[in-house]
Amino acid sequence: MTSPRSNFLKAVVERGYLHQCTDMDALDDSMGKGTISAYIGFDATADSLHAGSLVPIMLLRLLQKSGHKPIVLMGGGTTRVGDPSGKDESRQLLTEEKIEENLAGIKRVFSKFLTFGDGPTDAVMVNNADWLMGLNYIDFLRDYGRHFSVNRMLGFESVKMRLEREQPLSFLEFNYMILQAYDFMELSRRNGCVLQMGGSDQWGNIVNGIDLTRRVDEKQLFGLTVPLLTTASGAKMGKTAGGAVWLNEDKLPSYDYWQYWRNTEDADVGKFLRLFTELPIEEIERLEKLEGAEINEAKKVLAHEATKLCHGEEAALRAAETAQKTFEQGAFGGDLPSIEIDRGELEGGIGLLDALTRAGLTATNGEARRFVQQSAVKVNDEKVDDPRAQLNTAMLNAEGIIKLSVGKKKHALVKLT
Repeated sequence: MTSPRSNFLKAVVERGYLHQCTDMDALDDSMGKGTISAYIGFDATADSLHAGSLVPIMLLRLLQKSGHKPIVLMGGGTTRVGDPSGKDESRQLLTEEKIEENLAGIKRVFSKFLTFGDGPTDAVMVNNADWLMGLNYIDFLRDYGRHFSVNRMLGFESVKMRLEREQPLSFLEFNYMILQAYDFMELSRRNGCVLQMGGSDQWGNIVNGIDLTRRVDEKQLFGLTVPLLTTASGAKMGKTAGGAVWLNEDKLPSYDYWQYWRNTEDADVGKFLRLFTELPIEEIERLEKLEGAEINEAKKVLAHEATKLCHGEEAALRAAETAQKTFEQGAFGGDLPSIEIDRGELEGGIGLLDALTRAGLTATNGEARRFVQQSAVKVNDEKVDDPRAQLNTAMLNAEGIIKLSVGKKKHALVKLT
């Protein structure tokens, strides 16, 4: 195809969001003629999204800033089934109460990245439970099931991967792609949506929706997918040894979020600046050329810009100040993660392993023990090699604080209540 003319697709290509598109020339023409609506779906499998969902979220933000209308589809219905894409085994089925709780947590994420309202480019949030929960099974099979080829569905990557690994694929999960296709058609009818976007593992599901709508409603729809990201070392995006990098502050403090981006591998800095910040390409090209110790300045810019988008400018500046005090000045940064402990409990002594886990520096006491045995743990900047060590009030500094460290980059404070 020729180079895109629409602002959105130009930026999609330039910043590295594009993996596949069903008919890019026709989509480019449609975007050049006026505002279009596009959606991405998010199932409610947890009460927050994590950094692995940031590419689609940033794509919706870019769509809105380019003069188009984002639709956030919440999977209140499809979460009851479970998407088999990219999974080796069935997802755990959730209760209706848990799904509603998760939906409430996820909704808070989008208000940071999108502008919602009634205007032509304002984002809207819809829930597929509104149409899926009332479907009559026999009518649905008769009206739409005949448009799906099982032969073709067996060839989709999400199904092939599970079958090739001899992992069971339930009939419940096999239905997921039909429901997602129906979602696209419903959004076309209800909201005038013409574009579905998602991760590359969603390609088959998206194409199903395009084909269904073409056959039933004789409308042309489009699909666009983004690459599934891993870090340069092969780690899954949004995951760390300590767990998921959540986007809600109550799940992960903004300082830890800032640190996640500050610890980006050198080889990923340019890519992540393009995908997760709104810096001009010229500035990104300057930053990604930095080498040696200077690359750390680019990482700080990435951390600031990414944290600013998710938690606000004040939180980003506070996190940077805490990091500077902690790492460059050797002081106690005030925004470090902390736990509060009753003086009486501390006077009796608290196991170091338990304290490390309670502070979120390790996932389990067993992991804490391994770090201690590897000489990776410090208390008040002094190495501790004994897994049986205990914290007590004698370790409190003049400010009534004990500093815990795992490695060079993970720190937390123990404070008295």
